[in-house]
Amino acid sequence: LGSPQLKPKRLRLLVDVSGSMYRFNGLDGRLERSMEAVCMVLEAFENYEHKFKYDIVGHSGDGFNIELVRSEKPPRNNKERLQVMKTMHAHSQFCMSGDHTLEGTEHAIQEIAREEADERFVIVLSDANLERYGISPARFTQVLTCNPQVNAFAIFIGSLGDQAERLQQTLPAGRSFVAMDTKQIPQILQQIFTSTMLSTA
Repeated sequence: LGSPQLKPKRLRLLVDVSGSMYRFNGLDGRLERSMEAVCMVLEAFENYEHKFKYDIVGHSGDGFNIELVRSEKPPRNNKERLQVMKTMHAHSQFCMSGDHTLEGTEHAIQEIAREEADERFVIVLSDANLERYGISPARFTQVLTCNPQVNAFAIFIGSLGDQAERLQQTLPAGRSFVAMDTKQIPQILQQIFTSTMLSTA
């Protein structure tokens, strides 16, 4: 299906490490879910380094490009993966409040677009708390679709009430997913990669 892969696929995972992730964790486990999701991604890409070149950056009130995993140095074992989790947890506990979802997404898309790759992906892990910062779904859609060379998607992993579902309904079809259970993450990633493969085949 499709043409043979000559260059690795390029992926950037953008993770919400904002204060609200830590603050509301007791309510719906969103920070734990986010850390589990990152762990799932790290495990999913283990032994596929030749096919996927990936990195993970965080965004919070402190900034939109917080380095968590560098593409040339992915964690090789459980100890290194645990260190990534600890960094995420500590950051969300002590960072400034505020949101850089849009800036982080836009920056990730622009950076990935400049790289040589078979396909380019940006996946935004978010707690769907955009309304609180005055970010409209239309603006988020605009950013997600700002570069046709990059396949950008959002996975919502925390939600107050039906926030995530409502947000998903207003974004373009197939661009966003709601995962209230991290076991769904590998399946969602598979869906994302398959959908782009089919659309370019």
